[in-house]
Amino acid sequence: MQEVTRRKFIATATLATGFALAVQPISAGVITTDDKGLVAGAVKIPVKDGEIPAYRAAPATGENFPIVLVIQEIFGVHEHIQDITRRFARLGYLAIAPELFIRQGDVSKLSSIDEIRPIVAKVPDAQVLSDLDATVKWAKKSAKGNGEKLGITGFCWGGRITWLYAAHNPNVKAGVAWYGRLVGDATELQPQYPIDIVSTLKAPVLGLYGGKDTGIPLDTVEQVRDRLKSSSSKSEIIVYPDAPHAFFADYRPSYREKEAKDGWKRLLAWFKQNGV
Repeated sequence: MQEVTRRKFIATATLATGFALAVQPISAGVITTDDKGLVAGAVKIPVKDGEIPAYRAAPATGENFPIVLVIQEIFGVHEHIQDITRRFARLGYLAIAPELFIRQGDVSKLSSIDEIRPIVAKVPDAQVLSDLDATVKWAKKSAKGNGEKLGITGFCWGGRITWLYAAHNPNVKAGVAWYGRLVGDATELQPQYPIDIVSTLKAPVLGLYGGKDTGIPLDTVEQVRDRLKSSSSKSEIIVYPDAPHAFFADYRPSYREKEAKDGWKRLLAWFKQNGV
C-alpha cells in the first residue's frame, strides 16, 4: 500500500457501529451502559502517519480525569468495547479505545474469525505501541486527561498488549490484562510476548485468566507467574478455575457473570491501589 493511499485510508476510517459481524447473534443478557451525563463518541487521534479513529467516554463535567486505555479484542472497537469505556466514564475516568487494526482493515465488517485472524497478524506491535503513545498525548492535550494517573486494560488480543504497554511506557501506573496470550512464537511484527518482559515490568499488572481457557494453556500462565517472582512490579495473576476464554464478554456465550463481576471489582481496586 502506498503511503498516500494509507494516509487517505486512515483519514476516512470510521469506528464500528453496533457489534462486530463475526460475533452475531448477541446474547440476550448483554450489558448496555447509556451515555447520560457523559461526553461519549468517536474522536480522531493524530498519529505518525495521519489519524486513527477512537471511542472516548468521560464525565460531562470536570477535568483532570484519570486516563484508562481500553484495548480491543480481536473484533475491534465494536459496541462491547465502547460500552466498557462508558462504564469507566461513569466512575469518573476518561476512557479511550483507539482502533488499532485500522491500517490493516476493518474487522468489524468481517463475518468470521478466520477472516479476521490474517488481518490482525499483520498488525505490528511497534505500530500499536506508537499509537497508544499518541492516544495518551491526545488525552492529556485535548480531553482533560491527567497523565499522572494512567491505567490500561485489554481483552484477549488487548490483554497481551496490556502487558507489553505496561513495560513500554514508564508513565503507566497500573494495568489489568484479561486473558491475554502470554507465550508465543516471536515474529518480525510481534517480536515479544509478555513472558519476555515481565521480569522488567515497572508498572504492576493484574492478569485475569480462565482455568478452562483452551487458547491459553495453564502451564504458560504458571510460567509467567514464576517469572514475576523476580519482578519488582508487584504484579499478580488470578486464575478463575471454571472460567473459559472471554469470560468478561457479556455479549457472548462465554460470559460468566460471577467471575466477570469479581474481575471488574478487582480491576477497580487495582487501579485505586496503584494511583489510577
